[in-house]
Amino acid sequence: MSSLLRLATAGSVDDGKSTLVGRLLYDTKSVLADQLDAVQRASVDRGLSTPDLSLLVDGLRSEREQGITIDVAYRYFATPKRSFVLADTPGHVQYTRNTVTGASTAQLAVLLVDARKGVVEQTRRHAAVLALLGVPRLVLAVNKVDLINYDESAFTVIAKEFAAHASSLGYAEGSVLAIPVSALLGDNVATRSENTPWYTGPTLLEHLENVPVAPDPHQAAFRFPVQYVIRPRTPEYPDYRGYAGQIAAGTVRPGDEVVVLPQGLRSTVERIDTADGPLEEAGPGKSVTVLLADDLDISRGDLIAAAADTPRVTDEFTAALCWLSSKSLQPGARVLVKHGTRTVQAIVEELNARFDEQTLSIVDAPASLELNEIGNVSLRLSEAIPVDDYTDSPRTGAFIVVDPKDGDTLAAGLVGERFRALKSAAEPEAE
Repeated sequence: MSSLLRLATAGSVDDGKSTLVGRLLYDTKSVLADQLDAVQRASVDRGLSTPDLSLLVDGLRSEREQGITIDVAYRYFATPKRSFVLADTPGHVQYTRNTVTGASTAQLAVLLVDARKGVVEQTRRHAAVLALLGVPRLVLAVNKVDLINYDESAFTVIAKEFAAHASSLGYAEGSVLAIPVSALLGDNVATRSENTPWYTGPTLLEHLENVPVAPDPHQAAFRFPVQYVIRPRTPEYPDYRGYAGQIAAGTVRPGDEVVVLPQGLRSTVERIDTADGPLEEAGPGKSVTVLLADDLDISRGDLIAAAADTPRVTDEFTAALCWLSSKSLQPGARVLVKHGTRTVQAIVEELNARFDEQTLSIVDAPASLELNEIGNVSLRLSEAIPVDDYTDSPRTGAFIVVDPKDGDTLAAGLVGERFRALKSAAEPEAE
């Protein structure tokens, strides 16, 4: 079992995400005494009889004043069994783009619904985004069950409805678990509730501690986007030529055969340097300087990859886009594609399809993509770049689309056919 779980929370406005995260931090004793004292004082000032645990999470002043979550907040907590990195994402429709950011590295997502409201539009939208991003496991936290008097039948209806929705998005049986919780009172969050004797599954924390996670990115093929070429040219290091960056996937060791893309040059890793000295092995997320046995023409934007398992080099590909801008996207748009450390000009040749997350249908050849919509597009680039399918290597299968006029981020993109995972059996509709 992995000792680290990356998870994200999502859900509609006022479903209680911040309170749930605050409850997890509180129940796992991950809150400093002065933080808890500050929350208790603020709660008293608001006339509350119990601490408002959402204040442990909503750190921005504007969030506290409005009682909503705006930004993605990363929280860290641990139990004796496992450590956790949690991304608390916003619930408002206009902040769906932040949900994409928070869930992009998640191995599990906790999707909240209000027990009084059930599955709503934003629940469906978030589930579609999570399916698009390939988050392998979902927990449906049916929150505020205390406000429906712990009604088993109401919980069962919500759980069955969401299970059907998740199945349509491609989630297999066993990858989705529904849990009745009260974040405010702590029912089934970290301790089993006596108010739900009809629920025999694990508490939320038990599930998070024991759920198996996806294979470690160490098992993927080696990918290393070059950020900077180090050539000191000093008397001490007259011939030093190192390639600095952060390993995106896989592991590397001295002696490994690699290929430099897009040129296709081959060499062998001679040494792996860090500020603390050389390494015999380095894995994902590690910032290193790689030295090769051959003197090659390599620059920022190139990709050093495992010679035995290389990405494809192409100037055309299809991709799923989550459109994040208030500016609409039309066919023929000229954009910039930022992939790894390389940025190239591109044209959106076609809008192939748009996913309607409410009807679970595919709309062929839409006229445009609007804010928060998910579509499948064909891109033609000004130069060839090395890309993986997102399913095979998320870090090198993802990219962002940038407005060449003002540098604004327009979309998050996933190379390949992740779009089909949303609804492989969807019937096309006319626009």
